[in-house]
Amino acid sequence: MIKVLSENVGMTQFFVETCWLLPIYGLVGALLALPWSTGLIRRTGPRPAAYLNIIMTLVAFGHGVMAFRGIWNQGPQELLFSWFDFADLHLTLALDISVLNLGALELITGLSLLAQVFSLGYLEKDWALARFYSLMGVFEAAMSGLVLSGSLFVSYSLLEMLTLSTYLLVGFWYAQPLVVTAARDAFLTKRIGDVLLLMGVITLASLAGSLDFNDLYGWVKVETLSPTLATLLGLALIAGPIGKCAQFPLHLWLDEAMEGPNPASILRNSVVVTCGAYVLIRLQPIVVLSPVALGTLVALGTITAMGASLVALAQVDLKRTFSYSTSAYLGLVFIAVGTEWPGVALTLLLTHAVAKALIFMAVGSIITTTSCQNLTELGGLGRKMPATTLAYASGALGLVGVMPLGCFWGLRMGADFLSGDYPLLAGVFMAVNGLTALNLTRVFRLVFLGATQPKTRRAPEVPWQMAVPMVVLSVITLLVPVIMAKLDLLPPWEYLNLPVALLLLASGWVGVAVGATIPLSKSLARSLNRPLRIIQDLLAYDFYTERFYSKTVVAAVSSLARLSNWFDQYVVDGLVNGVGLASLLGGESLKYSSSGQSQLYLLTIFTGVGLLGIFMTWMLW
Repeated sequence: MIKVLSENVGMTQFFVETCWLLPIYGLVGALLALPWSTGLIRRTGPRPAAYLNIIMTLVAFGHGVMAFRGIWNQGPQELLFSWFDFADLHLTLALDISVLNLGALELITGLSLLAQVFSLGYLEKDWALARFYSLMGVFEAAMSGLVLSGSLFVSYSLLEMLTLSTYLLVGFWYAQPLVVTAARDAFLTKRIGDVLLLMGVITLASLAGSLDFNDLYGWVKVETLSPTLATLLGLALIAGPIGKCAQFPLHLWLDEAMEGPNPASILRNSVVVTCGAYVLIRLQPIVVLSPVALGTLVALGTITAMGASLVALAQVDLKRTFSYSTSAYLGLVFIAVGTEWPGVALTLLLTHAVAKALIFMAVGSIITTTSCQNLTELGGLGRKMPATTLAYASGALGLVGVMPLGCFWGLRMGADFLSGDYPLLAGVFMAVNGLTALNLTRVFRLVFLGATQPKTRRAPEVPWQMAVPMVVLSVITLLVPVIMAKLDLLPPWEYLNLPVALLLLASGWVGVAVGATIPLSKSLARSLNRPLRIIQDLLAYDFYTERFYSKTVVAAVSSLARLSNWFDQYVVDGLVNGVGLASLLGGESLKYSSSGQSQLYLLTIFTGVGLLGIFMTWMLW
């Protein structure tokens, strides 16, 4: 008995010590799929590449479960692999193995596994199925490494890997011009935040001499920075997560990224944006050095949470309305980090990821069956697609403050903790909850209720490859509170602030009531009432943010580019070409006046030197 117990402990410790393999499984799957994705193997079709990636994700999930059990009993551990040590700069590949990190990794691999099985049905007839699974493997590897990373340098590198993966997945159907534009905009928008974050990383490396999070936390306790330096450093560090989490003013890319395949959107709107916020939470002990940076987080989070919730109400594209909802919930996370409540931020991230992934699975099922994602052309799917209807309803309940489901706890804690010192911010949590409930109810009525439309007349339920992941995730969504209770993540009932909880529940029910009663025209025609029409257009076009950028930032960059091109063409090139032309003309002219007599050359030299001497003497005098 004792021998068996010791063998089990030894095996568990083995899984913990080999946690560095967890991010590699996704890369192995991507590499194994290369013969099919590059076209070297054609006779078998692309399916083997999909199966290989699914198997590697399943192995990663199983390995993570065993490691999670080991860490639960042993406590956190750190794995260090030194790879660069010169002068005062020490760079290590550090992995933090803890219950929180492995729990987040299990969420990533679990949702990735379900999304990959879902993709078998969604992309069944796509000729580039193998390439998609290779990209999904890279996607999964970057996210897995990011949540385990104990080094800011490694985290930054993996964030860049995520940016590249996003570009490739959004541009998956590269034959469509709109897809190419969306991929380009997503990549360039994220690069703005990445460049600023790189400045912060370099600054920290020079100030602290190390980029390991544990070393940085120790450095923060003893280091005193000037207010200006602390502010610039804090703003640089939060710029990267702002871009990754689609927060104002770098929020437009997530809306455009919906042009990519839906299975990639499942992960992008659930765990990819979560990874960006996760890095922000890891950086929070450093960002607190700057009150300006914390205030910026709160301000941008508030603007995004309220603005995106309102913009989502005016969207007629099924995927885009929920992409704005994702930005709104990440805005609440930014508020929580800015007010120094990282526990609230983590709870919101984990619960939102599960519910939003289920919502996008339902959206993918609707698009597969109807070949349509326009809300004005959908309706009556509730009785035709029961599994999809159940998935959407379960995801909607898990996404809003419905006790005791997932997001209720994060929203409740946020509103509770902020109600004393920041009552307006607590109101933002409740307003976002109400507006999200209103939007979910509006979409449910337009898609699943009402009369059947031409595009929904023949709408069978999706195949089992898509239905099974949806049903499984629906059950998990409903069991999230049970899982949280098992992991001791639920607050004790005696600390429940009943008035705040009731107000949160009331905000959700008000949103449902308004969404259920407001008149919804299938044409969603613009109102004849001019003030209402102006508001509709304002929200539908995202407060004209894109147009504003086009008239200001884009116009300024274009003008600067034209000026630079003119200067390079006529000033720089003109000067160089002028010198060359003068030399050419001078040489061509002098060759006719050269007699070949040396005394004439000496006279010319003496004359020139004399004139130069006279000129210098005159200058000195």
